[in-house]
This record gives sequence, structure tokens and C-alpha cells, in this order.
Amino acid sequence: MQPGDIRLALFSGNYNYVRDGANQALNRLVDYLLRQGVHVRVYAPTVDKPAFKATGDLVSMPSMAIFFRPEYRVPLGLPARVKRDLEEFKPNVVQISSPDVGAHRAVTWARRRGIPVIGSVHTRFETYLEYYHLQLFEPMVRAILRRLYSRCDALLVPAKSTAAVLRAQRMNRNIHIWSRGVDRDQFNPGRRDMAWRRGLGIADDELAVAFLGRLVLEKGLDVFAAVIEQLAARKVPHRPLVIGEGPARDWFEKAMPDGIFLGQQVGDDLGRALASGDVFLNPSLTETFGNVTLEAMACALPVVAASATGATNLVRNGKTGTLVEPGDVEAFADALEAYARDPDLRRRHGEAGLDFARTQDWDDINATVLHVYESVIRRRARG
Repeated sequence: MQPGDIRLALFSGNYNYVRDGANQALNRLVDYLLRQGVHVRVYAPTVDKPAFKATGDLVSMPSMAIFFRPEYRVPLGLPARVKRDLEEFKPNVVQISSPDVGAHRAVTWARRRGIPVIGSVHTRFETYLEYYHLQLFEPMVRAILRRLYSRCDALLVPAKSTAAVLRAQRMNRNIHIWSRGVDRDQFNPGRRDMAWRRGLGIADDELAVAFLGRLVLEKGLDVFAAVIEQLAARKVPHRPLVIGEGPARDWFEKAMPDGIFLGQQVGDDLGRALASGDVFLNPSLTETFGNVTLEAMACALPVVAASATGATNLVRNGKTGTLVEPGDVEAFADALEAYARDPDLRRRHGEAGLDFARTQDWDDINATVLHVYESVIRRRARG
């Protein structure tokens, strides 16, 4: 089978209207597939002013805003217009990338026609419930996810740790690793700018503790703020350097009045901001892969992260950073204080992380996805 024989219908709950790690990976994947000659049609909600231009052909799906997170939208299904477009496009493989109503309908549409389905898992959605005091619904959400993913021919996950969790939850047996790469032109130690950070009021002897991501509670903002408070109590010279925007920004600013909040940064500005930190702190439990963690490593920053699926596949404890039990504020503060007191330790762990980041090439990684498409198409053809 040649790449030009593949016709992919990709369904996403957020392809480009809000910038995040998941849709950045999807757009990079589509760019790679198009360069190989694969035919791709993307089906996703759209808005008047998206965060960035979509890669490839994008067909708008009807959607509604999520009541407690109105910046995100949920596809409502497959109306006749979308079904007609699918029939005309004639996909021979379907990929779903978010467990929403549209994905359920897409899987049903494909299975009725004998078309193989791939599910790519980008976020552990069941872990979000704790941050909105909805833990009671976790068993129900997990059952819904199992019903969806068990109907797929294969799953794509970004790390072995995520695959182990999904196998234990009986989501699917045919699971493949689709890791993540990093843009080393954008993220590298050469972008570090001491004059720029001095202009922000960060003294050379202060530990710039970087955060990068959407400012939403499920990113562990409460833990991050508590750790910063602990550092202040220990009189460790430091400044929080927060890169990103989101609905929890006001809360975060009040929790860290000495923090430097840069808002959303893109391109070279983002690379400079991250590389100008001294250490990266990521307490989140919700990621399947820590894109921002890998970007920090590419900037030669040591990483202090929660020992969870988004970090254990990247951070080598005691080599490229420090892994901490989730929610253990004292242990997070201990790790940051050690880096503050020992610049040579920061350097060694940062350089080791950079060595790892240099091995993560996007095209090599995305090629594995293409092989999975070929595999499931052949398997279906054999019956």
C-alpha cells in the first residue's frame, strides 16, 4: 500500500479554535501526511476567529460551548451535510481524537461501512472530574470511554505509561505508541535571554520557576501556587514565570502576587520565554504526554514534575529532572530548593534533558502513525 492510497477522515473536538498541545500534534500529523501524499479531510467545530490557521481541509461540525469551559466546544453529531461530505470523500480509515458525541457517531458511521477506526488518546479526561468536584461521575465516564475505544480497531497513545493505564482499564488491546516531537528551532538553549528576563525584574540570583500551558485548574495550578508559597517560606530566592492564558488566570495571579504573567506567547517569543527560565515545574496529572515538558527539556531546563502518565515517559528521575508524588507540596519544594542551591545540578540535569529532546524528531514519530493506518486497512481488507 502506498501513502496515496490512504484516505483519512480525522475527527477532532478542537482542531484549531483554541491552541493546545493536542491540536498542535494533530496539525503536525496532518502536515506530515499531506507531504507523504495521504488524502486527509478534517471534521471539527469551527469559530469565526480561531487561534491559528488549520492545516489541511477542514469541514465544520455543529457544536455547542461547554457550560463550565465556554472556550471549548462539543461536536453534536453528524448531520446530513457532514455525512454527505464523508460519502463523497470516501475515507478508507477514520481517526477520532476526542471522546465526544461526534466521535461516537463517527465510529458508528465507519463500522456500518466496514471502515477501520483509529482512536488517538490525547488527554485523560476522567481525571478532569476531580478539579470540578465531579468525582462521583468518574466510573460512568470511564464506562463511556471504554465503550468508545473498544469499538476502535486500534488506539494511538503518546507513551507506554498511558498504554499501561488503558490496558488496565480494558479500553482496547491493540495499542500503539504515537510519541511527540519537539521543534528544536523554536525551543533551544540559544534562545535564553538574560537581558530580557532582567527587564522583567528577575534577578540573576533568583530561580525562575517556569510554567507553560493553559491556565486551567486541571493543570495543577493549586499545587504550583502552594509550592511557590512554600519556597517563599523557606526564603529561597525565586520568581514564578507563567507562560500561558486561560480562565483561571485571575485566580492564579491572586494566589501568586509576585508571579510574572506573560500571557500567551507564540513562535520565537515563546521559545525565548521558556528558555529564559531556570527550572520547569509541571504538577499536572491530566496529560497523556507532557508536550510542554519536552519543550522545556529542549531548552535545557531541568524538570520537576508529578510522577504521572504525562511525565514518567519523559523525565528520568535524578538524571533529567525530579519526579514527585502527585500533590506532595513539600517534595516539590524540596526539589526546587535543591536546584536553587546547586546551579551545577541544574546544568547537568538540563543538559541530559536536552540530549533526550534531540532524539525526538516529528517526522520519524509521525511515520509510525502512517504505518498503523496501513496495518488496520490491510487487516480489514483480509476480513
